[in-house]
Amino acid sequence: MMARSWSHLVCAALLALIALCVLWEGWLAPLRPGGSWLVLKVLPLLPAVPGALRGRRYTSQCLSMLSLPYFIEGAWRCGDADIVGMLARGEIVLAVGLYIAAIGHARAAAPPPQKRE
Repeated sequence: MMARSWSHLVCAALLALIALCVLWEGWLAPLRPGGSWLVLKVLPLLPAVPGALRGRRYTSQCLSMLSLPYFIEGAWRCGDADIVGMLARGEIVLAVGLYIAAIGHARAAAPPPQKRE
């Protein structure tokens, strides 16, 4: 039961991080007016969506590592002015949330340890 709750958190954080990145670089505050190629930064996250929706443990293990570059980017850009700084802080929150949820799901979904005889 606990693994399912963690899995739902992984899905929510992953989809929210994808949405934030697309909105950020596509419309809200793109690097260049009219949109930016930086919207492609969501591509590494997209293959993880089906596995996350199915609650796969291996996907959560991968997402725990994959969330770190998004945290770094948010930390790098959070000092910017106006909306960019706010979006970067949102990216930090979502990346940390994804990391914690992915670790929690991977631990909760782990098989029980074998007994030694």
